[in-house]
Amino acid sequence: MKNQKSSIWSLLLLAVALTMTACDPKNKKEDDSKEVAEDQNETKFEDTKIEDDTEFAVSAADASLFEIQVGQLALTNASTPEVKKLAQQMIDDHTKASEELKSLAQTKNISLPSALSDKCQKKYNDLSEKKGIDFDDAYTDLMVKDHKDVIDQFKKESEKGNDAELRAWAGEKVPALEHHLEMSKATEKIVDDKK
Repeated sequence: MKNQKSSIWSLLLLAVALTMTACDPKNKKEDDSKEVAEDQNETKFEDTKIEDDTEFAVSAADASLFEIQVGQLALTNASTPEVKKLAQQMIDDHTKASEELKSLAQTKNISLPSALSDKCQKKYNDLSEKKGIDFDDAYTDLMVKDHKDVIDQFKKESEKGNDAELRAWAGEKVPALEHHLEMSKATEKIVDDKK
């Protein structure tokens, strides 16, 4: 009987300790979906030729998720028809590219993020607070900056990637991304003229 009471007390103390640890705000960090995917890929592909290719795939997936979600936001918050047209083009093209990348990643066992990275989520949240011409201005500016960065990543992968299929896929997407950049610049000019 004494042993049973001792075991119950031990279990109770363990439960209290685990509860206190779980409730500690320092332990309340939600995992960044992009970082989770990168960690999974690092475990699977560390010291392989395609480790850098997996990092590209994760970044490309995060960028596409972001383009789709801010595009959907633009359909609601934008005031300029040209901005809504740009947003719809981003949604359509990035949804298609995202599906292609998911399929390619599946065949290679590459993990991709299932939600926006913390960095993209912050940009999304900041943009979601804007409406009308302020939104249009911020959205088009973001599209120009983000597409410049993404084009650089895709060109690098298309030229130096170790995985032939990912390298080819990235190369196929560069012209569309360059077109997106030109559309974004033209739309940004339209918005600037309306301010």
